[in-house]
Amino acid sequence: MFSFANFRKKFLEDFWPIMPAVAALGLLSAYYFGLTGTYWAVTGEFTRWGGHLLKTLGVDVGDWGYFKIIGLQGNILTRVDGVMIIGMFAGCTAAAFWGNNVKFRLPVSKLRVFQALLGGFIAGFGARLGMGCNLASFFTGIPQFSAHAWAFSVAMIFGVYLGAKVALTGKFKSSIKMQKVGEGITIRKDDKEIKSRFKIGTAAFIFGVGLGVYLIAFGSAKLGIATLFGVSFGLIISKAQICFTSAFRDIFTTGRTAMAKALIIAMMISTIGVFSYIMLGTPPKIMWFGLNAVVGGFLFGFGIVLAGGCECGWMYRAVEGQVHFWIVGLGNVLGSTALAIVWDDIAPFMALNFPKVNLLQTFGNYGGLFVNYALLMLLLTWVLYAQRIYFKKKGITNAK
Repeated sequence: MFSFANFRKKFLEDFWPIMPAVAALGLLSAYYFGLTGTYWAVTGEFTRWGGHLLKTLGVDVGDWGYFKIIGLQGNILTRVDGVMIIGMFAGCTAAAFWGNNVKFRLPVSKLRVFQALLGGFIAGFGARLGMGCNLASFFTGIPQFSAHAWAFSVAMIFGVYLGAKVALTGKFKSSIKMQKVGEGITIRKDDKEIKSRFKIGTAAFIFGVGLGVYLIAFGSAKLGIATLFGVSFGLIISKAQICFTSAFRDIFTTGRTAMAKALIIAMMISTIGVFSYIMLGTPPKIMWFGLNAVVGGFLFGFGIVLAGGCECGWMYRAVEGQVHFWIVGLGNVLGSTALAIVWDDIAPFMALNFPKVNLLQTFGNYGGLFVNYALLMLLLTWVLYAQRIYFKKKGITNAK
């Protein structure tokens, strides 16, 4: 028999399992592409925010090449990426407050503030140099059959590796000591506060869904659909605590691969969905297969580890009250904007003189589909091999 109390506990308050949640993201991102004509991405919009800020400060950005590429027309409420991000924040807020997972937390030291700002800046700069972050140049970029996404992703893994080495050594290594807690300690809960927070979460959810429905009915159906997808994306990444940073960092630091394997499987799901829409006539998003993808991917991978979170991770953690990730988000916007400032100087030799390689055109439609799946299988094989090597070095046996 259906019980709302059980439904609330299982689906609204508790965290969600990683594998089905990430698989759902893969499926939803494919539908998002088909219904909106673009892929799920966030840092492009963050760069536009920086552009609007510069315009407010009196800077003429009308002739800047980067803003001609990504577009600076309209505002956050009239762009697909803009309303999608509003929806994401609404979904993240709903998830955090439903689960009573909100607590104001300041950075533990000035060094952490520096890490958050510098890492966020490097990640933002690298993401836009590579024409996408963990989404547009990895999770949603690879299913677009753009070779640049593969160059970015491989370089990102090297950046993550170096970032993990730096973050775990010297001054950047955390000085916090883990302490064993007695089994008899009871965590006090304020039922009144929990109910109040649940109402706030519900209000955020209603706001996001309401905005989407309003836009569909009285504005643009595409904007409304993007808003509703954003709510779904935000809910899932927050309730499942999906972190693209930890997906590959953990391979080198703890040998855990659950998140990385889930992301690869989700991209396998997304690939066939995106392929179907492309066959129906929706053009894929193909970017330059050049130095920008390699350098951008490396900087992004290094930056997200130094900062402690990627472009999706900082969004839901910031909503949970972690001030560290507010600073990471600020760094992302600043880094993205910095790339736009220097783009015209570096683009010719880093991006514009390189081809945009579409795997479906290079190998044929079904040949490109096979190549993409083969590369995904190769990536999955590497993840499993890297885990095996880590456990072997640590002398760990029978580990999953």
